Amino acid sequence: MQYFGLIGYPLGHSFSKKYFSVKFEKEKIEAKYDLFELANIQDFNDLIKKNKLAGLNVTIPYKEQIIPFLNELDDTAAKISAVNVIKILQKDGEIYLKGYNSDAIGFENSIKPYLKAHHTHALILGTGGASKAIKYVLNKLGIVTTFVSRTPKADMLTYSQLDEKLLGENTIIVNASPIGTYPHIAECPDIPYQFINDQHLLFDVVYNPSETLFLRIGRERGAQGLNGENMLIQQAEAAWAIWNQ
Repeated sequence: MQYFGLIGYPLGHSFSKKYFSVKFEKEKIEAKYDLFELANIQDFNDLIKKNKLAGLNVTIPYKEQIIPFLNELDDTAAKISAVNVIKILQKDGEIYLKGYNSDAIGFENSIKPYLKAHHTHALILGTGGASKAIKYVLNKLGIVTTFVSRTPKADMLTYSQLDEKLLGENTIIVNASPIGTYPHIAECPDIPYQFINDQHLLFDVVYNPSETLFLRIGRERGAQGLNGENMLIQQAEAAWAIWNQ
């Protein structure tokens, strides 16, 4: 029996536990997946010592904070500076932790089929760990990216700066924040939706509800919209491949 799990805080609604539990049962895999809610990242070392784990997923708010606890990062995770998969190995009788980023794989596999020639510039709403993986993928695909943050920061826009010109240039808009997640379904990123049209592709990392207010308003204005469910499935399968390689 192999043991896997998810660290983050809070973990009230976990896609990963349900997904992997169903996968293990369906594919007759001798494994178990648990949730490890850590109120403080400093509790991570105790978790590793007390549990015989083969791998972990990492979610909000620890995708960046986890890095100092790891022995090694793969090239992609190092470039992104965020980790959502940990492979737990034994080296010379000691626990050895290697970090990976499967968010990038999940996002690329999800958005790539929908990209068109005019999708050359993108706005990324939010600046957390997931946003870094999204920026990495879009840049890799030749798309110019700009972060949008609630607070003024260097090389970023604030929501109040978004106008008709910026939304006309940036025909990809990615909500990489948790805004609009159940139960807060009446909330959406504060952008000028009147400038959205049928040239836009909207991607929301949120998957519950399946159509967020962000995506619904975009659809009503002619934009194409994608939620985060396929990204989650793709990153989960990539994590499983990493743990078993």
